[in-house]
Amino acid sequence: MARRCWHKLKTTCRFQLSRHLSSSTSLPPPPLSSPRRVVVTGLGLVTPLGCGVGTTWKHLIEGKCGIRAVTTEDLKMNAFDKETLTLTFDQLTSKVAAIVPCGTAPGEFNEDLWFNAKDHRSIARFISYALCAADEALKDAKWAPADQEQKERTGVSIGGGTGSISDILDAAQMICEKRIRRLSPFFIPRILINMASGHVSMKYGFQGPNHAAVTACATGAHSIGDAMRMVQFGDADVMVAGGTESSIDALSIAGFCKARALTTKYNSSPSEASRPFDCGRDGFVIGEGSGVLILEELEHAKSRGAKIYAEVRGYGMSGDAYHITQPHTDGRGAILAMARALKQAGLHPSQVDYVNAHATSTPLGDAIEANAIKAMFTDHATSGSLAFSSTKRGLKCNGDKNNRKTSKGIKLCPRYSILGDYC
Repeated sequence: MARRCWHKLKTTCRFQLSRHLSSSTSLPPPPLSSPRRVVVTGLGLVTPLGCGVGTTWKHLIEGKCGIRAVTTEDLKMNAFDKETLTLTFDQLTSKVAAIVPCGTAPGEFNEDLWFNAKDHRSIARFISYALCAADEALKDAKWAPADQEQKERTGVSIGGGTGSISDILDAAQMICEKRIRRLSPFFIPRILINMASGHVSMKYGFQGPNHAAVTACATGAHSIGDAMRMVQFGDADVMVAGGTESSIDALSIAGFCKARALTTKYNSSPSEASRPFDCGRDGFVIGEGSGVLILEELEHAKSRGAKIYAEVRGYGMSGDAYHITQPHTDGRGAILAMARALKQAGLHPSQVDYVNAHATSTPLGDAIEANAIKAMFTDHATSGSLAFSSTKRGLKCNGDKNNRKTSKGIKLCPRYSILGDYC
């Protein structure tokens, strides 16, 4: 009896499915709109060089360094005893980090305003950085929609890599001390990466797409690229897009140390630690901050007289399907991403005059990426017409910049020495 019922159920389900599929294929295709052009109309930054685009840019071109030595206070271990804190600090092999300067002076991140207020109990540090950067970007774009339709046509796409690991560490300590009943009801909202986008949308009433990419080092690029496509295909007219991170804590640093990803040679000279493409590189410098752009449909921006910084023409993604941390030795992942972005943009490689590299100062990754750029741009890469840099490198060059060389023997271009570029 049961077998007959099951057979009858399968037959009925199969019939209904086939009927549904046949009716679906008889429908006309969904309406397609031609992709719309997307421009950048606002910028916002919270970086180790300072809070705000103006401050960051001023310090960058002055050759100032956002990297300093890590202290025990930076580990965010307030719930632990002093002995545990000291032992943890002593066991960290990397003791440099790019930390956002906090304070009330101009150009510093004001924690009382963005982080420590009583009504901010559900806001972790990475969320507060996003709120600050988004606020600057929206003001720069002069976009403050008041009517309902404008709010419905404005979305947010802000991603993050790890969320708030320090909150997880504090919660684990509560379990060890048998105090779990004292866990904050805001614990989950504080660690969810999508809450950066969520809080920005709630603050301004934006009811368009609300999106959060979580793709490690590619998070910011994915968030901006995804937002671009949302504007292109009509899901929104304006998108607040970018990335945010706050990973300067004991557990995050220890984890990357165990993965042998962080620099360890420059603990006594932090300003020399981040050196993409340089022959003395030995790992990346962990950092924090947020960067947010306002992406807008071109005609929408022109109709309101918005300042236009640039057009976002192409976006390429790829995966090399090779290893959890190491790129494929032939750089195929990077090559595919660049090729796809150029194809979508309708550009030839020779039309590109600047490449912003991922290069994090790791021995293997930087070399593979440099070769991928050479493979993609061929003779144009070494012609002197193509500049490229990694923005991790906001440092002043030490020594004779004309004689600094990469492991491949390519000189760093003196014109871009502050950024650590080479041609």
